[in-house]
Amino acid sequence: MQKKSLLIIGYVWVEPNSSAAGKRMLQLINQFLERDYKITFASPSIKSEKAIDLKSLGIDEISIELNNVSFDIFIRELQPEIVLFDRFMMEEQFGWRVAENCAKAIRILDTEDLHCLRKTREIYLKKGVDFSIDELLKQDITKREIAAILRCDLSLIISTFEMELLKNTFKIDASILMYLPFLFDEIDENHQNKWKNFEEREHFIFIGNFFHKPNVDAVLTLKNEVWAEIRKQLPKSELHIYGAYINQQIEQLHNKKEGFIIKGFAENANEVVGNAKVVLAPINFGAGIKGKLTEAMLCGTPSVTTSIGVEGMAEDLYWNGFVEDNFTEFSKKAIILYLEKETWKIAQNNGVNIINNIYTKEKNGQLFFNKVEEIQHYLENHRTNNFIGSLLQHQTLQATKYMSKWIEAKNA
Repeated sequence: MQKKSLLIIGYVWVEPNSSAAGKRMLQLINQFLERDYKITFASPSIKSEKAIDLKSLGIDEISIELNNVSFDIFIRELQPEIVLFDRFMMEEQFGWRVAENCAKAIRILDTEDLHCLRKTREIYLKKGVDFSIDELLKQDITKREIAAILRCDLSLIISTFEMELLKNTFKIDASILMYLPFLFDEIDENHQNKWKNFEEREHFIFIGNFFHKPNVDAVLTLKNEVWAEIRKQLPKSELHIYGAYINQQIEQLHNKKEGFIIKGFAENANEVVGNAKVVLAPINFGAGIKGKLTEAMLCGTPSVTTSIGVEGMAEDLYWNGFVEDNFTEFSKKAIILYLEKETWKIAQNNGVNIINNIYTKEKNGQLFFNKVEEIQHYLENHRTNNFIGSLLQHQTLQATKYMSKWIEAKNA
C-alpha cells in the first residue's frame, strides 16, 4: 500500500535547539511520521549548521526557489495529499502554485503565532502607545495574514487567545481553524523524579532565540528594570542568558561583577533550565505560546513572566510561578520564588498540571488527524462553504501571484 504523502514548505530549516518554532515544527513532523506519512521538507532559505538532519528521520530535503516555475514542475511531480505551510509568508509565496498544480492537496497553514499581533504590539510599544484591536485591524500585515488563513483549508492556531481573536474579531469560520498547542508527553512521576530538587538548583535563567525581537527586548528589560533589585537582595545570585544568534547588543550586557552573565547558545536547553532555580521572562510584546515557559514547566523550573507571557497558555489553571507586569513587583516575586521552598514547590506542581491538562500530544494529535480526515472526506464541500477563501483564490484578487510571475519573467 502506498504511503500517504506530506509536503512541508518551511520558512526556515528546522532548528529545534534554537527556537520554539523549530520545536513546534519537529513536533508536527513526528505526528506525521508516527502515522507513516512519506514527508518531503522544502525551503527557500539557506540552511545553517544548527538545522537538524531531516534525512536521518527518512525525510526528503529539497531546496526551492521563490518566484520560479521550477516549483510548479516539482509539485506537479510530487502530488502530495497534504501541503503544510510554515507561517503565512510561505502560503503567500507558494499557495497559489500549490492550488494550481496540486488542486486536491489539503492546504494547511501552521501560523506558529499570529505575526500581525506580535508586530502591531511591537510597533505600539516603541511608540509608547497602548495596543488596541483597532490598531491591529489597520495594519497591512494583518490583512496579509488573515487572507492567507482564509485561503487555506485549515489553519493551526497555537493559543486560545489567538483562537478567540480570529473567531470573534475577524469572524473567521471555526471550520477552517484548529487550536493545536505544543505537543508534549505527560509529565509522570518517573519524569519528576529525575528533576533536581530546590536545594540542588541555583541562579536565574533566561533562554531564547535572539533573531526574535521580543527576546531582545525582554533581556534589555531584565538589565534595565529587574536585575538590580534582585541582585541587591540576593548578592550571590546570577542571571544566565542563553540563546541562539546572540547579537552584539546583547553581548555588551555581559557583566560578571553584577552577575549578569551572557552564556550564548545552549547545546542542551533542558539541562541548563533544569539546573536553574527560576526562569525570568519579562515579555513586553509577542504572540502565541512562549517556548521558554513550557520548557520551564517540562524541566520543573518555576517562572516569573508578564500577562503577555502567559496569554493563551494556561486557560484558567494556576500559573507555574508568578505573573507580574509591574517590574518592581516582578523582582520581588522572583526573590520570593528563589527563597521560599514551599512556594517554589507549589509553582512547580502548577506547571505539571498545565502540561498534563493542555499540552498532551496523544489527545491533541488525535484531534488534529481526525480533523484532517474529515476535511479530506468532504473537501469539495469544505471549500464551497469557505466562500471568502475561494474568493481570495480568484484571479482578480491574486496580487501576490502576478507579482511573482512578473519577477519570474524579469529574472528570465
